[in-house]
Amino acid sequence: MTQQRRDGHSTEFGIWLRQQPEIDSAKGYVTINIDYVWLNYNTGEWMLIEEKRYGHQPKRYQRSIFKILHLVAKQDPKYRGFYLIVFENTSPDDGKIFINHKQATRQDLIDLLTFKKR
Repeated sequence: MTQQRRDGHSTEFGIWLRQQPEIDSAKGYVTINIDYVWLNYNTGEWMLIEEKRYGHQPKRYQRSIFKILHLVAKQDPKYRGFYLIVFENTSPDDGKIFINHKQATRQDLIDLLTFKKR
């Protein structure tokens, strides 16, 4: 049976998807959301970002899908990568920041978001 969200952060469509027996996860269907497609429309540079709070990590099935997306996106010369940003608590302002499993500063995060650092 398709796992229902426990965090209350779903749209009506997201709830509907999880309730349809024809597309149950037991039949191989899964869905994830991508937190951010980050783009500088002046330069065309872009990246994919997954945000996790409270030190959580992506689930195995999420990592599998992220890997596929990253491999496809690498064909675009303006693509700058897929980044996992994990907050110790909820944001850069209330705890540690980790970018791709390495502790980072607020400035490191800003540098990433302005495409100064890869």
